[in-house]
Amino acid sequence: MTQTDPNSVEQKTTYEELQVVGEQLLAKVKELLHEGNVRRIIIKQEGQTIMEIPLTVGVVSVIVAPMLAAIGAISALITQCSIEVIRVERTEPPTTGK
Repeated sequence: MTQTDPNSVEQKTTYEELQVVGEQLLAKVKELLHEGNVRRIIIKQEGQTIMEIPLTVGVVSVIVAPMLAAIGAISALITQCSIEVIRVERTEPPTTGK
């Protein structure tokens, strides 16, 4: 008989790139923050990284608020940029019927 850890969870990392116009940047970042499975947001313009936001499970609004203010200022200065989103999706391992 084999024993498995009941707390073991497999994680799948996915990457997504979104194109946004300056005024949409802040709204899109806020939307991504509320999704919960986003681990990192990278804001780029013309291939150059402007801002990188690592997100962990325990991120509190006190830390996020200054970042959102900075993103608001950035969005006023740039016309078009891309947002790279790194997500971690947790999947339960298949269970055996024994």
